[in-house]
Amino acid sequence: MAVRVTTRKGSTGSCSEVFEMDIGKDIAYHIRRVWEKETAIFETRKTSHFHMPNPIYALILAGGSGERFWPLSRRARPKQLLRLVSDKTLLEETVTRLEGLIPSERILILTNTEQESEVRKLLRSFPKENIIAEPAKRDTAAAVALGTGWVVARDHAATMFVLPADHVISNRVAFQETLALAADAAEETGELVTIGLKPTWACPGYGYIEQGKAVRLRKRPDNDAVHRVLRFREKPNRDLAESFLRKGNFRWNAGMFVWSVPTVLREFNRHAPELADFISQLRAPRNFEKALRERFSKLPRISFDYAIMEKADRVLVVEASFDWDDIGSWRAVSNYFEKDDRGNAANCAITALDSSNNIVFEEDGTTIALLGVHDLIVVQTKDALLVCHRHEAEKIKNLIGKLPPELQ
Repeated sequence: MAVRVTTRKGSTGSCSEVFEMDIGKDIAYHIRRVWEKETAIFETRKTSHFHMPNPIYALILAGGSGERFWPLSRRARPKQLLRLVSDKTLLEETVTRLEGLIPSERILILTNTEQESEVRKLLRSFPKENIIAEPAKRDTAAAVALGTGWVVARDHAATMFVLPADHVISNRVAFQETLALAADAAEETGELVTIGLKPTWACPGYGYIEQGKAVRLRKRPDNDAVHRVLRFREKPNRDLAESFLRKGNFRWNAGMFVWSVPTVLREFNRHAPELADFISQLRAPRNFEKALRERFSKLPRISFDYAIMEKADRVLVVEASFDWDDIGSWRAVSNYFEKDDRGNAANCAITALDSSNNIVFEEDGTTIALLGVHDLIVVQTKDALLVCHRHEAEKIKNLIGKLPPELQ
């Protein structure tokens, strides 16, 4: 069946002629959208108190180099594949946080060839076809383009989340509430949305978002958590970070994004045409694997913030209502360990005498005893031992290149 239409210019024809649509696919698409919305309402009532008007997809970025947590982490086992603060890996925690909000068949996990085996072993019950290994390291802009192409091939009007796999977030309800608000903002305004976190200290290691006036949504007129982004600020020095805190309108950039697919396609076309062309290749019927194999490694190596977010003129920030920690070092992880009365933090039982402010992580049941030492990091694994001063934790990654290949 073809539908006759008349355009504003007076030309007539079928939808396929005027709008370059595939009638069979697009009529089926609209029928499917109606069915999905009705089904989503029913499923939401069963599993969640959120009602998402459009189908939601999530892209989880699960790559990484495995440097900061050596010797526990390796190139094939970076931070998100470690059990640092619970009996689950950070990647498992990330997937679990989406339960009740997004079904697993709408979640794409991007990893790399070095880590693919570990990810698949870890997530045995996850849809195998929804785990994709990037054939080359090309930073986050290419990764987001790949994820966008995957979503577009399934639903070109969906809403999409982009989430890192290596954050610690304990309040799942508040996390989902924030994402639901961000989805409403993205769908109502047609703008890119990022998640901002209220700073708790003047951290020079995070990117910052300067927020402007509040944006009121029709669906949520009483909510004041949505603001216009004035600008993004890269990692500042400590003095500048302290000035951000004093001003009160700066938020940490959590690297979490929400948008409608038409919106992000528009921004790719405007600011990154090479990546936009890659997306168009991915969405072509039966061309996904070929485009990934032949085109991905040739894409520019650039972050998504630089390629798109900092160039877009219509960006909103939603303030997170959940707790958050990116645990970027052993010092940060030690906040989740038990401490004795001398400040020694450990994930295991230790014996300490005349020792203070040490961090101990033990993987394999070895007894750790400390005598007359202070401010050390001691990490014991099956095949390696790290001992360093706690104030040198940021330099652990400098060790990697000096180690035997089998320990990297």
